[in-house]
Order: sequence, then C-alpha cells, then structure tokens
Amino acid sequence: MIKDIWHTSFTVENIERSIEFYRDILNLELVHEQVQHNEYTAKLVNYPNAHLKVAMFAIKGGHERASGHVVELVEYVYPKGEYVPTGTAHTRSAHLAFEVEDIFVMVEKLKNAGVRFKSDVVSIEAGRNKGGYTVYFFDPDDITLELVQPPK
Repeated sequence: MIKDIWHTSFTVENIERSIEFYRDILNLELVHEQVQHNEYTAKLVNYPNAHLKVAMFAIKGGHERASGHVVELVEYVYPKGEYVPTGTAHTRSAHLAFEVEDIFVMVEKLKNAGVRFKSDVVSIEAGRNKGGYTVYFFDPDDITLELVQPPK
C-alpha cells in the first residue's frame, strides 16, 4: 500500500544554475547535495557508468518528510540526455504546483527576478478550487511550475 509521496524529481541541464533558482528565487531550502557515480545508481537509472549530480530541496517551514525533501533535481553528467520539447500538452510532461498565500505578491517578486510566466494569474472559476487563483511559470530549463492560491 502506498503511504505518502517521497519526492518529485526533475532532470535539469545545469545543477548549479537550478540550485540558484530554486534556493534564491523560489526560496526553497537546499537540504542536501550529492554526486552519484556508483554501481547502485547505474543499476537504478539503467545507464552503465551513470554520473549524476543531485540537489534536494524542502519547503521552508513545511512539515518534515521521512526523506527530508520534496523536490529533487538531477543533472546527468553522463550520459548527457537530449532536450525534450516543453509544454504541458506533451505526453510524459510534468509540472509541480506550489501553494502560496498571496499569488499576486509572489508573481510580482518572481517577475522582478526575471522569471518567465506562461500567462497572467488566472481566477479559478470552476471545480473544487473555484474562488482561488493559479498561474504557470518556468524554471531555467523551461520546466513548468505552478503557483496556486487556494480559495478562502
């Protein structure tokens, strides 16, 4: 039986650039970094001689998770992967949504930091989150992220 979600992971092109974005712009807490260049990792990812750089982040002030983190970023030093098309309509695409208290304040902060958005803030007009607000934005690798302000 599944008990909880351990973490969400994205593959990034440059781990240092991504750490700066997730830590300094999104204000997530960098809780661990590691290099994985060992037999166990090669078996797990099924790439002989795989060499990965990994960074793990937690939500500041969030609840403790058994894994210690909620977002994992992975740079494949070897093998280098191919760039895949961005966009949420593509099969196998994913996005991660962050809950915020004031979406308009957060969007302004992110825009001032040069973050790109897919649209303006959208009022949620139907469904279980009716009365809230949402918006998609992009990290440095064009990974789609979302801000959600739930209804009051």
